[in-house]
Amino acid sequence: MSQEARTEAPRTATPSAVQHASSLASGPSAVGTVLGFDYGAKRIGVAVGNAMTGARGLEVIGNSERGPDWQRIDMLVRDWRPGALLIGLPLTMDGDEQGNSRSARAFAAALAERFDLRTYLVDERLSSHAAASRFAARRANGEARRKHAQTLDAVAAEIIIETWLAQSKLPAHIASAGPS
Repeated sequence: MSQEARTEAPRTATPSAVQHASSLASGPSAVGTVLGFDYGAKRIGVAVGNAMTGARGLEVIGNSERGPDWQRIDMLVRDWRPGALLIGLPLTMDGDEQGNSRSARAFAAALAERFDLRTYLVDERLSSHAAASRFAARRANGEARRKHAQTLDAVAAEIIIETWLAQSKLPAHIASAGPS
């Protein structure tokens, strides 16, 4: 595969390859390492984790109208060799999808097609609020500084992984990655 082909987003995605984290089939420990993504229009937070050690934020990747930094994502997947990819699904407090939900689903479908890995959507309600609280606590403990605030999206990705790990089993396939 050429370098150019690896750095472009796939034009089509296999929606059935994306799974939802609400109905479960087997334990997270069977997957091993996972990469978690907090998808946003300008930034994508990335974290790594597993059932034994929990999760930790890695970095924040740029995103734009042209798409995410696929070269960087390719490198992270190559370096960490995850058994699954987790993408936060933004929902309203009532559990309804919102404007960013469609974009997160499209990103999840692109990841599933690009890497041929199990890909799960994880309810990320309150993850941004929890990330801000966690970052504030780290600042209060001297573990982080205000200049590290750009890593907030990576902290949100940590929380997405922790949410998924807290589930007792892995999700079953859903019929479509698009809105119901």
